[in-house]
Amino acid sequence: MVKPKKLILVTATHHPLHGLWSKLVDEIAGETGLDKEVRYEDYLLLTEYGDTDEYGMAWLPQLLLEFEDGSIRLLLSRLPLNEALEPDYDKAKEIVLDKIRELEGG
Repeated sequence: MVKPKKLILVTATHHPLHGLWSKLVDEIAGETGLDKEVRYEDYLLLTEYGDTDEYGMAWLPQLLLEFEDGSIRLLLSRLPLNEALEPDYDKAKEIVLDKIRELEGG
């Protein structure tokens, strides 16, 4: 099984949730020991590996996982919302950590 190498956050500093996504990737990198990379407005990377709309357009932010073999998988492209329709940070973190474990094969 190929091991995860690093988290890749593709974001934009002007995005209203940039800070929340940055905190998310920092915490997950700290807890998992994975390296992290932040890319700004890298739509080419997202068009190839991230989520896109029906016209093939990617949106920001999105969190990806790169493996030692160079392959890249999507971890999260939208923050989940709580009952008050606000971003649910804890749920997002849980989703990402579960997805990493799933992709690791365990």
